[in-house]
Amino acid sequence: MRFDIITLFPDFFTSPLQSGLLGKALEKGIAEVNLVNPRDFTQDKHHRVDDEPYGGGVGMLLKPEPLFAAVESLPQLSPRETILLSPQGEPLGQSLLEELAGGYEQLILLCGHYEGVDERVRSHLVTREVSLGDFILTCGEIPALTLLNGVVRLKPGTVGKEASLKAESFADGLLDYPQYTRPAHFRGWPVPDVLRSGNHAAIEQWRQEQQQQRTRDRRPDLWEQWQKEKGIVES
Repeated sequence: MRFDIITLFPDFFTSPLQSGLLGKALEKGIAEVNLVNPRDFTQDKHHRVDDEPYGGGVGMLLKPEPLFAAVESLPQLSPRETILLSPQGEPLGQSLLEELAGGYEQLILLCGHYEGVDERVRSHLVTREVSLGDFILTCGEIPALTLLNGVVRLKPGTVGKEASLKAESFADGLLDYPQYTRPAHFRGWPVPDVLRSGNHAAIEQWRQEQQQQRTRDRRPDLWEQWQKEKGIVES
């Protein structure tokens, strides 16, 4: 799977792309990341990628010419998406990560800056907009790295025990259950007896109950959605 990241700050990705499971996945060829700086596609001597908005206003906008040129310079794999990381996009959730990991050969990620991009980029170049949430960041590199990490970890061979992908938060629409390790007693806080019982059926039931209770308490929105999907109606 190929990722092309259009970024004004390629150095932002240097350490993350060499670290942890993501770095190992790239070494193994599970995914390929290509960093493209739109400044390399400017025609003026100052390599300007931004300009003032028509009609006035605060801040600067990314110009369309270098962004179009950067994307058009890339090889085309199919299927692919050209994604703008933007607070106006659809929320980045686990289901979207799974869709992108399983359905595309190429993802082009446009990292926004300043006050955003010329609308012609959004309407004629971008095929999808994705947001980390209802807040503003200083740059689009942060959500781009998040999306990259979330997609690559779902590709076969990235995570050592792929079964762990099925037993984590959001895998079944619920938050993860509490987990413990040694020692069995720490500062007066014991590990629940059921986890040390050796009764796997009881452990599985406890974990399911904990997932449901934790989701109900912490994320009522997820709990409501999970109930709808399961056809559960609370009296």
